[in-house]
Amino acid sequence: MTLIKKTALFILIDLFIVSLVFGILIWIKPGTFRYYIPHHTTPFLFFLAIWFLTSIFTGKYQIPESRDLKKSLLRVVIGNFVLLSLVTIAIYGFQLFQFSRLIVFGTIFFSTLLEMLFVYIYHNNLHRSRRNEYYQPYPPEEAGLVATAYPTPEVRKEGIPEPELPALSDANRNLIVQESGQEVSGFINDFIRKDHAPALLLSTTTEFNIINQPDDHFRSIINLKLINDIKRVNKFFEAVNVKLPPGGLFAGSVLTNEIKKARILRKNPVIVNYLIYSFYFLFRRIFPKLPLTKQIYFLITNGYDRALSKAETFGRLYCCGFELLGAHQIGDVLYFVAQKTKEPAFDLNPTYGPLIRLKRIGRKGKIITVYKFRTMHPYAEYIQDYVFRSNALEEGGKFRDDFRVTTIGKFMRRFWLDEPPMLFSVLKGDIKIVGVRPISQHYYSLYSDELREKRIRFRPGLIPPFYADLPKTLQEIMVSEMKYLEQFEKRPFLTDLKYFFKALYNILFKKARSN
Repeated sequence: MTLIKKTALFILIDLFIVSLVFGILIWIKPGTFRYYIPHHTTPFLFFLAIWFLTSIFTGKYQIPESRDLKKSLLRVVIGNFVLLSLVTIAIYGFQLFQFSRLIVFGTIFFSTLLEMLFVYIYHNNLHRSRRNEYYQPYPPEEAGLVATAYPTPEVRKEGIPEPELPALSDANRNLIVQESGQEVSGFINDFIRKDHAPALLLSTTTEFNIINQPDDHFRSIINLKLINDIKRVNKFFEAVNVKLPPGGLFAGSVLTNEIKKARILRKNPVIVNYLIYSFYFLFRRIFPKLPLTKQIYFLITNGYDRALSKAETFGRLYCCGFELLGAHQIGDVLYFVAQKTKEPAFDLNPTYGPLIRLKRIGRKGKIITVYKFRTMHPYAEYIQDYVFRSNALEEGGKFRDDFRVTTIGKFMRRFWLDEPPMLFSVLKGDIKIVGVRPISQHYYSLYSDELREKRIRFRPGLIPPFYADLPKTLQEIMVSEMKYLEQFEKRPFLTDLKYFFKALYNILFKKARSN
């Protein structure tokens, strides 16, 4: 498409956005639709002309051929700020535009947001097309994949001694240095030893290039492409798992949400940086997880440059049969090395939306499903044991510095905003109002044999004895629960009544809160 056609398309899209927002606002505002359309078409066209001329004057319609997203977004902000100033002077100085102030300023505000979203999407697709245009896969001989004559499975079966091989050939190490830097090469080399040879070095975003490799050959696989650009991340990880033997290693990298946010806030001016991050959060994190916007998101991006948190990345690895050995941030990228420990879980129903289903241990050891509003990143449930081994428990029995909990999730937990859906489990009869909390298999394994046996004799509850006794350590929590269960066994109704009012008192007057 020529530059003139692109510019014309940009102008048409921009004017369409303004007209659409204006139309929506006058439709929402009661009693204005029938009034504004016949009486103020001419003033609106005048407003549209000022919008167009201001955009031309401030360079807003300049095609963003460069990769500098900040400059493109800044042009939108500056152009619309100039327009806002002119319209404000026209309204209050010359009594022009006899529209509702809400409609005038609302049109400018929401059109600005949509314009910035459009520019953001355009930049990402521009970056993707250029990246695909200049990407050249490594020939096998250049990548060092055929430089060494590795013994075939048939030779190994015949018992012929294998030569002692380095896990990474010199060619492979040089390629890693060229592609990702010396520090990345050193990090990977720290984990992939001689017993992990032969190693397969790739730079790919499709599982086809994994599936196409020979079986029972490589003991480690290194992929230099960010997993953010892989359309089906779990399928990719599962393909790697299939090609590796037990104990085999997989090395990869990810640009996490946490790193992306820090980079956006660091590289851009105040206010602009939060605007950019708001669009990133909306488009890259909210859209892919909602049923109505998911299809639109993947149609636009084809799964490229996906937003992945550290918790979701690690959770996907564990879900696909890996155990994390090490992770290290180098520059703006998080590199990881994981070891195959089991077959993939093949989770066909992962929960992405705001309402999640959790498997918990109920009465008689039966697995029950409880519902809560999401406070953790997707796939966080798969790394509960990893977080426990890394962080242990803090006061109150929660994980210390639990990176699986989102920023909004911390607020929701503090005020029990994640709990209301559990009332559905109460109605089903899986849990009751007062009782020991329904816990995961991991937490259940931390309890003593006596308490585990006592717990599964009764239904768990929504309000735990924790809020009545306020224990601080896991040991104190177990003592508190045992005391409650022994009392409940003797006097069920009176015990629940006593614990309910005691918990209510502590919540209201002692500010007892969940972390």
